[in-house]
Order: sequence, then C-alpha cells, then structure tokens
Amino acid sequence: MTSAMLVESQSGFRPLSLSSSVLAALDRATYVEPTPIQAALIPAALSGRDVIGQAQTGTGKTAAFLLPFLDRWQDGPEPGPQAIVMAPTRELVVQVSEEARKLAPNRHCRTVPIYGGQRFRQQLAEMRKGYAIAVGTPGRVLDHLARGTLSLEHVRYVVLDEADRMLDIGFRPDIEKILRRCPAARQTLLLSATLPPPVLRLAYRYLSDPVHINLSPNKATVENIRQSYITVDAERKFELLLRVIDREEPRQCIIFCQRKRFAETLYRQLRGKRKRVAAMHGDLPQPERNRIMQAFREGKIVYLVATDVVGRGIDVTNISHIINYDLPEDPENYVHRVGRTGRMGADGVAIAFVTREQGKELTAIETFINIQLAEERVEGFEAVSQRVPPEAELAPPKPATPVFGRTVRRYRRAL
Repeated sequence: MTSAMLVESQSGFRPLSLSSSVLAALDRATYVEPTPIQAALIPAALSGRDVIGQAQTGTGKTAAFLLPFLDRWQDGPEPGPQAIVMAPTRELVVQVSEEARKLAPNRHCRTVPIYGGQRFRQQLAEMRKGYAIAVGTPGRVLDHLARGTLSLEHVRYVVLDEADRMLDIGFRPDIEKILRRCPAARQTLLLSATLPPPVLRLAYRYLSDPVHINLSPNKATVENIRQSYITVDAERKFELLLRVIDREEPRQCIIFCQRKRFAETLYRQLRGKRKRVAAMHGDLPQPERNRIMQAFREGKIVYLVATDVVGRGIDVTNISHIINYDLPEDPENYVHRVGRTGRMGADGVAIAFVTREQGKELTAIETFINIQLAEERVEGFEAVSQRVPPEAELAPPKPATPVFGRTVRRYRRAL
C-alpha cells in the first residue's frame, strides 16, 4: 500500500477521533469510509455514553461497536476480559470474533469466542492465555460463570448484539444473570434491528441514560434488492431451481428451506447437479458448521442450502442471490433471509418459490414488507401444470385487501 493510499484510507475515519493504532488496523482491513451506523455510533460510544443502536445487519454495526473499545483498550495484567459481547448464535459469535481480531490494534488484544458445540477444554485453554474481549452466546457464558472459569470483574464494556433475536429465542433470563455479574461502573451498548417492548424494557433496566441512534429503514426490506416470486408445483421445484441458477448465474447464493430434513435432501440432490454446494442446518456438529461458514465467506462455496440458522446475523458480502425454496412460516423470517443479500449498499436478488396453495402466505409477506412482489416466469419452462384444481374452479375470487394504502389481491390467477 502506497503512502497516498494510506492517507486516503484513513481520511474517512480520522474525523471520528480514533487513535493512530486503530486507524492503522482499519488500513490493514481496507476499511476506507465509515458507514452511517459507524459514523453515528462511534462518537457516541467514545463519549462514554450507553448507546441503543438500531440498525439492520449488513450495515457495518459490528465494527461500530467494536472500534470504541479497541480505541481505548490498554494492555494490562487482567487475566479476564475487559469487554464482553453477547450474540444469539454460534455463527454470529464466530463472525464478531473474526472482526475483532481483524481490527485489533496489536496482537496482544486477543479475542476469544465462547459458544456451545465446541470442546470445553479447548475453549478454556484459549481463555487461560489471556484475552481482552469475550464474545459468546449467553448460555455458554453463563456455563463458564457457573464453573468459575470466567470472571467479569474487570469488564467495563458490554455489548448486546442482535438483542431482539436473543430475546426471541429465550435468552432474557441468561442475559440478565450475566449483566448482574458485570461491574456497575461499565458502559453498555445494545444493538437491535427492532425495538419491541421486551427489548426496550431490558434496555432501560440495564442501560444508564442511553443515547438512541436509529438508522433502521422505515421499510422492512432494503430497496436495492430485486424481489420476485415464481408460481411452481411442489414436484417441479428442483427443476425450477436448476433453471433459475442457470439463468441468474449467482456469485454466491443461499437457498432457504423450512426444515432440516428438507435442506439435507435438497443438498444431496443439488450436489449431484452442481459443484461447490454445501448445507447448513442445526443438526450439523459445530466444527462442521464453522468449516462450512468459513469456506462460504472465502467464496469456496457458491450454493449454500440452509435453514433459518443462517437467516440472521451472518454477514457475507458477496451473496448476490437468495432463493426461498420454501416460504418461511413467519413473514419476519422472510425479511431476515432476504437481508443476507444487498449488503453494504450492493444490489441483490431474492426469488421466492410459491405453490398455488400458498397465496395466503405470500400475501402475508407482502403485507409485512408493504411491497407487492413481481411475478416472473422462466422462459421455456412450465413450472405449473395447466390443470386447474377443482376447488379453484368453484371458489369465487376473494376480495382485495388494503395494505398500508396499497392493494394486494389475496386471490391470484396463478395461485
């Protein structure tokens, strides 16, 4: 890197008053300009205030909450961590840990990921080497606290990442137990895409006079994602998938299934037709999940067949396409799935496969995101049979339903 490039890469972050060692780390990570959440959250956190940061994933929020601590970190004799980050999933813990290592001002500022599914002794051996930042799932952090292998007495910086998701999956009691074990004289940051009442109650109970930074979009999905659906008979989904892949030629693609066994079956089918395919679901052992996610981040895997275990919190910037092979049962999960593409301002494509019986589910998604998805077809391929189901012949069209000032018909000719 030339000196001219060095000055340019630092110029965007220099107004945030970060130290020279952190600016050098940003150089090494090739971070040139702060994202909106970084530009807003970093100065607030550097002031010492508690912060509620509301932003979608894929906006750079991980660096936003790590950099203020790294900027003020000082090498010391403390054996335990000075900062703790809690996250809802193992994959997100690994991702945050990798980001912390990448942005560390020097090699002595160590980060240790703490999560289940990993050998306890291996984890403990890493912790005994000394570390500045602990990143963990609440359950495993609490396990270490109960065993006496983790002390939070030196913690002065606490981050709750994806707080809404952590509460959704029942981590609130664990989070509260951990927070009560942290020193009262600490700085606490809470990051969340949404702020439902349970998250707000948690925030105002454990944060002191927090500043609220809201950079979440008004719409549930970002506008630079081209979203559409294709009507298809269930038995023709796999052939449709192959046709869509051939037409779209994705850089990287996540193909979402609703159930673990469906994902495994589709993975076995697809790997017989395409190369660089992998599957990700909750039944895989953690080392295998880590290996797959690392290969996916490195671009060695192009097609990742997955359940909603990767529907939220995973930041892989090269994903160009999301295919909802199965529609999610919860419309909010559609938002999180689609949000895996279109990262950091890039364009993305999301295509949903919808059977003729799923008009109600499709309309629920459209209502939730306040967008009517465009219907498309694959040229030269009949995704649906021409037979009209008897119930469709007899049933009259259902009335239109208003959706936030727009109209989305519940009865579709193709469904």
